[in-house]
Amino acid sequence: MLFNSLEFLVFLAVVYGLYRALPFRGQNWMLLVASYMFYGWWDWRFLFLMIFSTSVDFWTGLVLDRGRLKRNEWLVPAAFLSAAALLLIGCDFSELLRVVRGAGSGAPIVSPLMPHVLVGIPAFLSAAAIGYRVLVTLPEAQRRKACMIVSIVLQLAVLGFFKYFNFFIDSLVASLNAAGIAAQPSHFDIVLPVGISFYTFQSMSYAIDIYRRELKPTDRFFDFALFVSFFPQLVAGPIERARNLLPQMSNPRTVTGEQIRRGLFLIVFGLFKKIAIADGLAGTVDQAFANPTASWGTVVVGTVAFAIQIYCDFSGYSDVARGVSKLFGVELMINFNQPYFAKSPRDFWQRWHISLSTWLSDYLYKPLGGNRGSLAFTCRNLMLTMILGGLWHGAAWNYVLWGVFHGTVLSTHRVMREWLGAPRDNAFTALLKIAGFGLITLYGWMLFRAHSLEQIGNFTATLFTGAGGLTVTAARPGFSAALGVLLLVAWELVQYRRGGDAKFYRGLPDPLTALAIAGMIFLTLMGTSNEPAQFIYFQF
Repeated sequence: MLFNSLEFLVFLAVVYGLYRALPFRGQNWMLLVASYMFYGWWDWRFLFLMIFSTSVDFWTGLVLDRGRLKRNEWLVPAAFLSAAALLLIGCDFSELLRVVRGAGSGAPIVSPLMPHVLVGIPAFLSAAAIGYRVLVTLPEAQRRKACMIVSIVLQLAVLGFFKYFNFFIDSLVASLNAAGIAAQPSHFDIVLPVGISFYTFQSMSYAIDIYRRELKPTDRFFDFALFVSFFPQLVAGPIERARNLLPQMSNPRTVTGEQIRRGLFLIVFGLFKKIAIADGLAGTVDQAFANPTASWGTVVVGTVAFAIQIYCDFSGYSDVARGVSKLFGVELMINFNQPYFAKSPRDFWQRWHISLSTWLSDYLYKPLGGNRGSLAFTCRNLMLTMILGGLWHGAAWNYVLWGVFHGTVLSTHRVMREWLGAPRDNAFTALLKIAGFGLITLYGWMLFRAHSLEQIGNFTATLFTGAGGLTVTAARPGFSAALGVLLLVAWELVQYRRGGDAKFYRGLPDPLTALAIAGMIFLTLMGTSNEPAQFIYFQF
């Protein structure tokens, strides 16, 4: 179910109406069911993976904190996980729903996977029970470490299988063949579950924070399940931390008039960026990157268009997620803060996909040692973090190269600051830095969008040789995209001059706000004629 679809608008209206009519606990149950419906709309079977992830880290958090599970803390997740496996994997859940509605197609309700479920779930729960009995006999330090390792291994094993198995097998086969060892490719027909990277990282951060004694666990399983699955940010972030989101799931929420007004604005703003601009630029980007002999002009136009497209697509999703959440009285973190005004690599990663950047910093870069060591040690940590950040985006070598590129840029900037110090800024030097780093960012986006390493090589050669000149062979942006970009640039310039999100909205005159919103709505309606597209980050 996409935010930019009629189905979602109907879904949101029904869910919101029920939410306002129910008491707090009823609201939570309804939001949990709605979140599972939202995710299962794509494919009910993969909902089981999220419930598995939820159960593992719920148990992990409690064992890490106090070393024991109460009976209901074991039984409730175990029963829920078993029921999910039987319904979602052991049965054809879509056919089951049709039968309940009296519209069955006659297809078997029981899935061919039912025997595997009947064996696999009891085997897993038995292994978990035995492992738990072993863990509780260990000294506290060993128990906590072993429990944390088991949780991380289980979570990353699921993520790694679905996202990276074929990539690593293909890479291994290619390496063996290059070394003269005959090897045949072995592919599994694996479908990547939507949002698995997002909810896996969110769930893992909960357990790691408890291990570090920075967070106390919840003993309410379904509150934790709602924290993992909360539908506005489920499939493309922000990647929330438990210290921010979990208390909002566990305590009664109050929806203020300001939250409703701000939430509706963010929804309009996000859909404007997605429908009017991102979808309107999709044809330009696709044609430019589909051309193996693209001219210099085509490469430049395609790359600039993609930089705007991915920003509007991804930040648009985050805006809608934050806006919808505000309607329910829930505050999500800001995930984008005008990244194309960044003056340095470090500044960019404090503005772009902030929830992932801070996750990688807190759970990878700092544990590796961060900047607590020599300059070479710091650069190594930056490089490793960015390579893994590139791999997080997808199982392809262009993402690895994109990570290497940004790791190199961050390391180079770090070395230059160490040697030259931090220069003082004035308006002119700030503008030069924004423009200069903008060019670096654009080259990174070319690496990110390219189909293959060969295309990266060809496009890079074209950029440096000027082959083909200024000729552009790509579709013109849609009318909504062209005007939308102008409106967005003006909006962000004013916001930047006013000092960011909070100060901007407090000081903006109401007539100007109304005029801007009217323009966004008009261009969004114009943009509905664009070919609708899935959000780019759904694939990650």
